[in-house]
Amino acid sequence: MPLHLLKLCVGAESIADLEGWIARRRRAAERGGGVFEQFHTTRMVPKRVAELTDGGSLYWVIKGIVAARQPLLEVRPFTDGDGISRCHLVLEPVVIPVRPRPCRPFQGWRYLPVEDAPADLGAVEAEVGHLPEKMRKDLRELGLI
Repeated sequence: MPLHLLKLCVGAESIADLEGWIARRRRAAERGGGVFEQFHTTRMVPKRVAELTDGGSLYWVIKGIVAARQPLLEVRPFTDGDGISRCHLVLEPVVIPVRPRPCRPFQGWRYLPVEDAPADLGAVEAEVGHLPEKMRKDLRELGLI
């Protein structure tokens, strides 16, 4: 059964910011003649790798809201130049908006069981997925999405 990770997307203001960061890294890799691979570096290496790579995703918390996810392809441990163990969370470079849910700040990452993970946005909601969260919340309360 898959298992997910939950992580703060520090510095991002929106899902569009995250997608822009991915697009800039892709363009830089292509300009340099390299192959693009999207990953996020963490200091701690998850212990439950088999579950995470069995259909798990990295759920991003943006501005205090669980807002999006990216399928997790691989967990690749390594040792950096200072001899510190780290890992790359290799991600599918597609950002999937999810039903927004508040989340308090935390350090590092957290395991997120499948039953606690927010659902992907439906087709109609996905069309408005890049609107500010407050506006989406207001539209939901009005029954418009």
